[in-house]
Amino acid sequence: MSVAPLIVLDCDSTTIQDEVIELIAEVAGTRDQVAEVTERAMRGELDFAESLTERVATLAGTPESVFADAYGRIRRSPGIRELIAHVHGLGGKVAVVSGGFHEVLDPLAADLGLDFWRANRLEVVDGQLTGRTVGPIIDAAAKAAALTEWAEEAGIPLTATVAIGDGANDLEMMRIAALGVSYNGKPLVRERADVAIEDDLARVIPLLDRLG
Repeated sequence: MSVAPLIVLDCDSTTIQDEVIELIAEVAGTRDQVAEVTERAMRGELDFAESLTERVATLAGTPESVFADAYGRIRRSPGIRELIAHVHGLGGKVAVVSGGFHEVLDPLAADLGLDFWRANRLEVVDGQLTGRTVGPIIDAAAKAAALTEWAEEAGIPLTATVAIGDGANDLEMMRIAALGVSYNGKPLVRERADVAIEDDLARVIPLLDRLG
């Protein structure tokens, strides 16, 4: 391909194999409750912002040490390092935009060498989670806006962008990108994506030849 690409990935269940809020909820004792709401939101049955507010509320009182605990337990998805290395080798950029949390995404971004990343922030007061977020919620519209913003900042045309995700809140950025890739996606996402892949993010590499 002649143009360096921009690859924008969802984080939870895409860049990593886990849902960070569920790892945190495990410590808070609310994992089953949170997982059920997460699943409904990713299937598109619930508004994402409302579902996030509902899930985060269950975390109130959890010590902020939970962030390091959650980061220590995340599992990077197969092929993520190979994909990043390949895109960087083409002179491109790799970004992650997450409905999850900066407190875990920040160290992950440093480890993976991401060029851009954005997520929600959890409010902490006196060393404990309050059960609220701080700042704007990263929902489907915010993910699409981030892709557009990063492409402009990097000088990469939208015709050279790829969006990769698994849930309903990834569909808007997948629609804007030149190539929308479902990765272990929910049925709705597989149906609407340009391409559906499973289990190994390195399978995105040959798809980059489709970009102009």
